[in-house]
Amino acid sequence: MMKQMLANWRKSSWLASSSLDTRYALIEACLIGLFSALAAVLLKQGIGWLGGWRVHTLNLVGAKILLPLVGLIAGILAGGVIELLSPSAAGGGIPQVKAALAKYPIVLNLRTALVKTLATILIVGAGFTLGRRGPTVHIGAALGAQVSRWIPNSPTNRRQMIAAGAAAGLAAGFNTPIAGVFFVVEELMRDISGLTLETAIAASFTGAVVSRILGSADLNLPLKVLNSTQHGNFTIPEIPFYILLGILAGIFGGIFNRSIIRGMKFSRSLPLAIPLRIGLAGLISGTIVAWLPSFFQDNAGLRELLIAGQFTWQTTAVVFVAQFCLTILVYSSGAPGGLFAPALVLGSALGYLVGIAEIGLISSESPSTFALVGMGAFFTAVVRVPVTAIIIIFEMTADFNLVLPLMITSAVAYIVAESVSQGSLYEHLLEASGIELTEEHPQNDFMAELTADDVMQSRVETLSSNLKISEVILAMSRSHHRGFPVVEDEKLVGIITQSDISEDSKKAATTLLKEIMTPRPICVSPDTSLADVLYLLNRYQLSRLPVTEGSKLLGIITRSDIIKAEAKQLNCDHQQKARYEPSYVVYQTRSPATGKGRLLLPLVNPDNISRLLEIAAAIAKYHQYEIECLRVICVPYHVYPAQAEVETANSRQLMQRLEKWGQKSAIPVHTQIRVATDVSEAILETITREHINLLLMGWKGQTFSIESIFGNVVDSLIKQATCDLMLVKLGKLSHTFPQQLDLQHKWLIPTTGGDRINKLLTVLPALTNLSQIPPKLQLCQVYSPEQSQPRTHDFEQAVNLLKNTLSCPIYPLLIPSYSVSETIINLIKRRKYSLLILGASNEGLLQNAVKGNIPEAIAKHADSTVIIFRDFSP
Repeated sequence: MMKQMLANWRKSSWLASSSLDTRYALIEACLIGLFSALAAVLLKQGIGWLGGWRVHTLNLVGAKILLPLVGLIAGILAGGVIELLSPSAAGGGIPQVKAALAKYPIVLNLRTALVKTLATILIVGAGFTLGRRGPTVHIGAALGAQVSRWIPNSPTNRRQMIAAGAAAGLAAGFNTPIAGVFFVVEELMRDISGLTLETAIAASFTGAVVSRILGSADLNLPLKVLNSTQHGNFTIPEIPFYILLGILAGIFGGIFNRSIIRGMKFSRSLPLAIPLRIGLAGLISGTIVAWLPSFFQDNAGLRELLIAGQFTWQTTAVVFVAQFCLTILVYSSGAPGGLFAPALVLGSALGYLVGIAEIGLISSESPSTFALVGMGAFFTAVVRVPVTAIIIIFEMTADFNLVLPLMITSAVAYIVAESVSQGSLYEHLLEASGIELTEEHPQNDFMAELTADDVMQSRVETLSSNLKISEVILAMSRSHHRGFPVVEDEKLVGIITQSDISEDSKKAATTLLKEIMTPRPICVSPDTSLADVLYLLNRYQLSRLPVTEGSKLLGIITRSDIIKAEAKQLNCDHQQKARYEPSYVVYQTRSPATGKGRLLLPLVNPDNISRLLEIAAAIAKYHQYEIECLRVICVPYHVYPAQAEVETANSRQLMQRLEKWGQKSAIPVHTQIRVATDVSEAILETITREHINLLLMGWKGQTFSIESIFGNVVDSLIKQATCDLMLVKLGKLSHTFPQQLDLQHKWLIPTTGGDRINKLLTVLPALTNLSQIPPKLQLCQVYSPEQSQPRTHDFEQAVNLLKNTLSCPIYPLLIPSYSVSETIINLIKRRKYSLLILGASNEGLLQNAVKGNIPEAIAKHADSTVIIFRDFSP
């Protein structure tokens, strides 16, 4: 029972929509931070236990026997575990994380994290001169990837989850949460988007807090070490020495990186398996350490001893050379361990040497300050993250006096290191493995760029929730679709597919659709990326997803739509809808979005606004639409709209009057003023952004351009507008529609019948409601005189359809003529119709006009009001 409940929860629409939510991602980032901190504490305790056993056994066996033997055995064991269980756990781990974030197929999962933890305990606990902080970054990233698989999450967020795990690993390893965030931004992702920062901050904070609670209340540098040194001090005479320290750190850091790369290539060229390579490095390292001073045999506190000034300059120099060479040796073998701790030890030794030299020259007393600053400088030279280095040292010491010398030395070290060995060490290590990263993402995912709005079908076949099953089956049989959104009062309430209709349901004639549909279906918003859409389709085994804004259905996406988009992308011919040079909104007001759709009314001629508004209001009330009023201010093409200086006072006053009119008429009215270089592009952009159902605009009825048919703006909208289009040429005579509505008007509707009348019913009922007295409708068909018997079947069906739909008298009229346009124009002049309504097929109003058939020719010469309606069919 519990298992079934968990399965239902994982498939719920709430969880599906939440998995795309940023707030959900933040909760997941906190969970990743928790797991990363637990792994970091486990790693620390494991290394401490094994290191303690090694030091204790030294007193019994002797260093010259034990250290080489422990290095050999631990290296072979760690290498064997890696080779058998998870080869991706080899090395420091940060190069693998960078490659995974760049979308290379690098394995990051729970197995990687466990193997990395065990192997690092063996290596670092055995005394290899490597650190545990690099592996904690790798472990945190692997845990982040695993958690994002356990818990439903958007694929576009998975990179952020991996980065959050890496940040939490560094924060837990160093107890430096801010540095964890900056390391992600500066080195791993080089991305400062909102989600990247938010998830990294959440994970780092959680990781650092949990690590402090379960680990130690002290900072990484024990308080006794900090108290034994003076607070960092900085004076002007010391600046040359800090510059010198930066130069030396940059030179040695560049040499260090070059040596590691060459050592890695040499190690891989040896005919040895990775366990033997690591074991051999452990044997050599252990032998060398056994002959060094005894403090090298327990190098866990080496950094603190250097900072506290416990060594002479000769001993410090030995520490620097030995640590430098041993780290290159063991890291090049592929041993799982990091470079962060060795870099800090090398930096503190180098800084202490420069500090000793400064004492001898100017009698200053700040070698410990130089040791701390040297840590940041050498860290910068090796990892090439100056900001992260500064923040790590500051968080470890909480000493503001160190910030300025850290900035000087880190900047100098970065510049010099780039001159010695250009580029990130981790990227060079990836190149040695055959992975080359560029500034851009190596695999550009077009699915992350396209949105649901770009590929969805705007025209959706829907079913009412109150239909009987027999009616549903009939509707399905007439359609090529296998699933349909279910609506109730124009709001999406469910979805139905053929598989949902069982044999028992088919037998129950009284069963309603609402009883068997899937309620509260999984939906996406228009701005959901195509990658997220595909993720939801695959995870929940769906064939289609409704696209909604609130509860309003905007469109639907099927798998075939995604395949078509991918095919267009492969053919390099995909064009996103209405992606023009953006117009700029200088004024905008919003009313409550309570409508079932939206009508766009561009405002051009102030003299016609009142009459167009009457027509728009009638349609809005009939369909329960909202009205979007748009005023476009055109500027020259060489002027960028956002920088154009335009006068908007009169347009603002007009919009404010329209808002008041909407309040009085109980119609939601939205207004906006856009500055654009092209009117049609601004209108198309508004259609896309505001999800317009119907575009209603005035038209003069004539054009002065030879190339255009209805005019440049209208021609563009006819071709590209992804909504129904209604052109209105207002009549000049006093009796024309919509004037003198208290009189009975006569309307003329030329048609051949068929599907066009059905499409005209989108606006006809609303227009007839505008008249106080129902108008007389003359339905007219012009046929060729050569036809002895005209085909009237479709025409008769159209007449009957109007009689059954409209509550006004319908008069059919058949006229033989060779010229449709001349006949209609003469008929208008003789019978003085107040309104002429022309319907255009979805094949294209422009094609009809080019053939002389007929809307433009009629509208141009007719004295009455002319409405041309073109429905949108994708």
